[in-house]
Amino acid sequence: MFEPESPIPCQIIVFPLTKRAAKIRDVAAKIMDKTTDRQAEAYRNQAAGSLFRHLAKIGVPEDEQDEQVGAFFTAVELELSRLYDLNDTAEETSSY
Repeated sequence: MFEPESPIPCQIIVFPLTKRAAKIRDVAAKIMDKTTDRQAEAYRNQAAGSLFRHLAKIGVPEDEQDEQVGAFFTAVELELSRLYDLNDTAEETSSY
């Protein structure tokens, strides 16, 4: 009666990682709380691994995963810069 049609190719469009502001702030804050560069790098690698696994699980192609995770960590770096600037400003005003 009904014959199966050939599958229609589809493209997965993922909500961009760079728009996940809460996640970006969370990762930046956790990196900033680490006491050594080694700890910060280990956490960064852990977070990146988690993001890669999530994107792979939902079928995002590897090249797109690289772009998404790279852009995410660029946003994290911007947030870290903002947090460091806030800390510097707070320290300058508190010394008076």
